[in-house]
Amino acid sequence: MKKAFAPLLLAVAAFATISLVSGADYLGLALPGGLPLGNALTAIGLCAFAGAAFALSRRGTALRIASLTALTAAVAWLPVSMWLAGNAALNFPAARGDIWLAFSLAVVACVFATLAWAGVATLLALRMRRRAG
Repeated sequence: MKKAFAPLLLAVAAFATISLVSGADYLGLALPGGLPLGNALTAIGLCAFAGAAFALSRRGTALRIASLTALTAAVAWLPVSMWLAGNAALNFPAARGDIWLAFSLAVVACVFATLAWAGVATLLALRMRRRAG
């Protein structure tokens, strides 16, 4: 994936994050099938952050494998969440809510760890190019 695509993905992720943190009024809007827009934006934000890490990674590196794993986990987050909840609104029975929270935290940690790794790797690569050039 082209590195130039990463800023677009980060902009999408920033929009989703700002919407969620600010508690925007439109988050409760129901999409077709009853899925709240906030749940969809959460999934989109996770996928965009993970996609940015993937876009910044080089083929054949451990970072590429880790970022692909994070992207896969981010894509799976919403379907697994809906399966655990048994509904699109993600209203959980008590025991399943704890499982969902642990799963969600693991996905978020994986996504942000790979994004941080990709950011550091990109900055180091830029620094090496400047020294060489």
